[in-house]
Amino acid sequence: MKKMFTLISVLFILLSYAQTIPSITENYIYSKTYLSDPTLVNPRVSETVQYFDGLGRPKQVVNVKASPLGRDVVTHIEYDPFGRQVKDYLPVPQSGTLNGAIVPNPLANATQSALYGSEKIYAEKDLENSPLDRIQQQIQVGNAWSSKPVKFTYETNVANEVKKFIATAVWSNSTTASSISSTVGYYPASLLYKNTVTDEDGNKTIEFKNGKGQVILVRKVLSATENADTYYVYNDYDQLAFVIPPKAAAASDISTVLAGLCYWYRYDGKGRPVLKKLPGKSWEYTIYDKADRVIMTQDAVMGASKQWLFTKYDAFGRVAYTGIYTSAQAYGPAGREAEQKLVDNLGINKVTRTSSVGFTDVSGMQVYYDNNAATSYPSTGIKVLSINYYDSYPPGSPAVTNVFAQPLLTDDPSQDHSTKGLPVASYVKNIEDDNWTKTYTWYDTKGRMIGSRSINHLGGYTVLNHKLDFSGTILQTNTYHKRLASDTQRNIVEYFTYDAQNRLTMHRHKVDSNPVEILAQNKYNELSQLESKKVGGVVATSPLQQIDYKYNIRGWMTKINDPANLNGKLFGYEIRYHNPVNPTNAAGRYNGNIAEIDWNSSSDPLLKRYNFEYDPLNRLKNAFYKEPVTGNSGNFDEYLTYDLNGNITNLKRTAVPPLQLTPKLVDNLDYQLSGNRLTKITENALNDTGYEGGNNIIDYDANGNMINMKDKGIGSITYNYLNLPYNFSITEKDIMGNYVNIGLSYLYRADGVKLRKTYTTGGGKGQSTTNILTDYLDGFQYSYKEVLSPCEWCRTSVAYEQEAYKGADLLDPGTITPSWNLDFVPTSEGFYSFTENRYIYQYKDHLGNARVNYAKNSAGVLEITDSNNYYPFGLNHIGGGKGLLGGYRNYKYNGKELQETGMYDYGARLYMPDIGRWGVVDPLAEQMRRHSSYNYAFNNPIRFIDPDGRQGTDWIRQDGVWRYDEKVTTVEQAQKIKGVDGFAKNGTVFANVSVDGGTPSAYAQLNEGGSITKLGADDLASMNVALNLLPMSMGGTSTTWTQETFQIFTGGANETDPNTMNKVLPGDKLETNNMFEYILNGFNRSRTPKGEDGLYQFGIDMQGIGNPFNFKSNDSTALVEQISDSPFSYSRDTIKKVPTQTKTNDSIMFNNAVKNVNDQKLKNYYNRINFLGKKW
Repeated sequence: MKKMFTLISVLFILLSYAQTIPSITENYIYSKTYLSDPTLVNPRVSETVQYFDGLGRPKQVVNVKASPLGRDVVTHIEYDPFGRQVKDYLPVPQSGTLNGAIVPNPLANATQSALYGSEKIYAEKDLENSPLDRIQQQIQVGNAWSSKPVKFTYETNVANEVKKFIATAVWSNSTTASSISSTVGYYPASLLYKNTVTDEDGNKTIEFKNGKGQVILVRKVLSATENADTYYVYNDYDQLAFVIPPKAAAASDISTVLAGLCYWYRYDGKGRPVLKKLPGKSWEYTIYDKADRVIMTQDAVMGASKQWLFTKYDAFGRVAYTGIYTSAQAYGPAGREAEQKLVDNLGINKVTRTSSVGFTDVSGMQVYYDNNAATSYPSTGIKVLSINYYDSYPPGSPAVTNVFAQPLLTDDPSQDHSTKGLPVASYVKNIEDDNWTKTYTWYDTKGRMIGSRSINHLGGYTVLNHKLDFSGTILQTNTYHKRLASDTQRNIVEYFTYDAQNRLTMHRHKVDSNPVEILAQNKYNELSQLESKKVGGVVATSPLQQIDYKYNIRGWMTKINDPANLNGKLFGYEIRYHNPVNPTNAAGRYNGNIAEIDWNSSSDPLLKRYNFEYDPLNRLKNAFYKEPVTGNSGNFDEYLTYDLNGNITNLKRTAVPPLQLTPKLVDNLDYQLSGNRLTKITENALNDTGYEGGNNIIDYDANGNMINMKDKGIGSITYNYLNLPYNFSITEKDIMGNYVNIGLSYLYRADGVKLRKTYTTGGGKGQSTTNILTDYLDGFQYSYKEVLSPCEWCRTSVAYEQEAYKGADLLDPGTITPSWNLDFVPTSEGFYSFTENRYIYQYKDHLGNARVNYAKNSAGVLEITDSNNYYPFGLNHIGGGKGLLGGYRNYKYNGKELQETGMYDYGARLYMPDIGRWGVVDPLAEQMRRHSSYNYAFNNPIRFIDPDGRQGTDWIRQDGVWRYDEKVTTVEQAQKIKGVDGFAKNGTVFANVSVDGGTPSAYAQLNEGGSITKLGADDLASMNVALNLLPMSMGGTSTTWTQETFQIFTGGANETDPNTMNKVLPGDKLETNNMFEYILNGFNRSRTPKGEDGLYQFGIDMQGIGNPFNFKSNDSTALVEQISDSPFSYSRDTIKKVPTQTKTNDSIMFNNAVKNVNDQKLKNYYNRINFLGKKW
């Protein structure tokens, strides 16, 4: 990709800019990004002109011909009399193009009905009248939000407002063994800074910090008499020792709940977190090498077998191979200390790539790295689980010379360009057996990945070849697949067509020798939002369906078709936020929560409605069902109550029982809890509909994994080291009253990818055994059946809530000829069914829930193959839906696969929609310590999803780039992260933005789970979209804010005073020459290290560099989370951008720059900060 930047002032002479003619009487920066080969006659380009006023401040941004109709899109920027940008305007498409010239009246066209109409198109900030310029309130765009500001107040604590927990550290096994005092006092008045944020709906969040900038308390206000408090307790070394979540903070005696509800952390002499205990889990241990890289971890279940997970790095800090190590040391602090000492005795810890076999693993895999006990640990008692190769391809790699006639990079280092520095191959072992998956990656001469070959554990393969244009946008993808090497190859070809700004306009798909199918034809409005999508068919003028989308002024999706008037459509869906039709049941919401949804489908043509009610913690309290046309109500209500951690304590659910006409309370479930663990469910609804069973004890292992669920006939669940269940033992009664043994087992790769599911019935005394197997291979799903279907009467095979589903393929068991069959493969709009030889299309809602599946039948007529209505927490409506089971129909709620146990497989965990909980502790529990690690989507399943079973997430704009952040779900969280000046909900659509560091895209949709519809960027995100695109959820909300710049020096010997730094506002920019960032770039590695992965990659010994983030030590890991969650942003300076080859000169420049900051300059800076007054 080629970029041109030109800075022109009024004194410069404009020579020639082809058709783009900026205003030469203005100061501006003109940038051009070529989207096609610049040698072409009329190359496609993305052009932007940014104009500046006489003070060098931006005043207008013109995206030249960026709208779908080729019109300019202009962003107006203005300042108040004090030079502050207090209004942020939405971009306005113009009525034509001025070819880059400044637009005299850029807001005039905003009132067009097709754009913003009479809506207020700017967000505004009310700043306090002081040098601090602190935000007092922020009002979003839109008329409805004019009287609904987000408010900010800045105070200090009062007496008896904040408890004072005291942690004392003593040294034990070379770690800080902290204890907490059982006597709890209170902080004196005015000792803590108190910052309050009140959102648009009046929900308050209060944060208390001490003078060191450490967060002491985060308070969520439930009522005038009740708060949800999360306390952070620090030891004598200012290290985070305990986190006390709300349920524990409310206990009268903290010592009684410390073990079951709190987070514990212990550190070694270098301040590294080495022991931790999470609620519901036993102790976990970590071992570091001298470069402060994590090389071994152990949880309690692995510790019982003296096993550790290990990671070995090469000389450049890249992960070479991982595996399991069996130690001689017993599980516990002493065992960890002994292992750490063995690592500390190594002079260096790295492995070296070998040209011949370095060693052969116990699985039989030959490894082309050494395993030298003198240079790496551990070297004995190991079992390798994964191997990564860089720079050169390992022996036995497939020979490929070109892809789509595009020449490939070779691993010959003598060439000008080679694969040196690139990952070229990855081997991953199966957990439950000794087979491997081998994946090879090929690059073009620009270093762009254009091909891959994955050889699966059965010997078959999946090959992906990509044809790229000049800018890296995918034009064509060919997929070749075999399950076994002896199978017939299946071929899939995909074609992608774009408009002038690289917005996807058509996606075509071809399977084997079948005709080319048009999956989607996209049409965009002038704001680059998807306006309509024509789906299906082989002729562009005859689609199967046209799906229309509408949005409000915030960019949130409001409609998918019109549920009140389907007009030939199969499905309609409407979302209301602040404007519900029925506000008596649930008031309008302004903070992004959804107040009301309507939906309708042609298979059940009756308008249906849910109204939603929330508590002040944004948790769903009540969902009221109604049919507006008939007046029927209460058929499928759901009511919930929670404890302070968000554990459901009672769930009520209504339905119309079989053979009845009126709704009844079918579920009234009381949850008995031990800490956050659910130990028993009591069913108080006296009928046979809904949740059956109850009153059985639920047990857990030492990692907090649920190991049985006798209410569902599950006698035992066994987990692997990833805490993924690989075996269920189930006993059920058939219709004759005989007990039937059922087994459900899974096969996983070492990276957690599911490869096979085996469903077994019988096997008891006098019973024969039958199997149904499912293989999952790179998206291709296979089945092997010894009977026609699972046991229809077995409760677990129909998700236990048997009234919620109808068995499409659940026929009476019968004898068939067993064979492997390729069932289907996902597409961007649904599935292609090989067994039915047709495309299956899906209507999905804003959460990715499959609502309607449809296809053409043999007569060429559209038919609905599946239709689903859901309770808010994911269970299909009991007795009120047409939800079918079998094959692709099992992909329902959130687009996840429904298992025979009635649980949904999200990848990292299994979710139970009938009780609204997970059965396993969240792997990312430490990032959401206020919440129970078993709750689903923050108990707000109408707004959030858990993309992979770890947590609900959203997007932030950091350093000008939008990226997915698993930690951030609110604006307030985003405003505390360095470099962040924007926040967006999943589904938000932007024009001309950069996502994940790529070139600014003419169109980018931020989807659920981190995927993007990103076209025109110099990366392969489009491939992921094409193969794995989640539903078009075009809603979302975006918020941006302005930051102030402060000049400082940090890093090394120039650490900034923490007390001074705490006076800078969250979101403000600290312009810095930063030694830490410079050194990272000095090694020519990634410029954007993220959290632990970044630290593992670099392996830098921070003790020798200094930590510019040390003013914030309230995170669980003293360094790892600080890098990704610092409350201040660090702009990139010129020093860190220089090439590696000038590193020596750069070092001199850097040292000189530091020396030039004399004491007087620093003194002036500190005086300025102190003058600003009381801390925010």
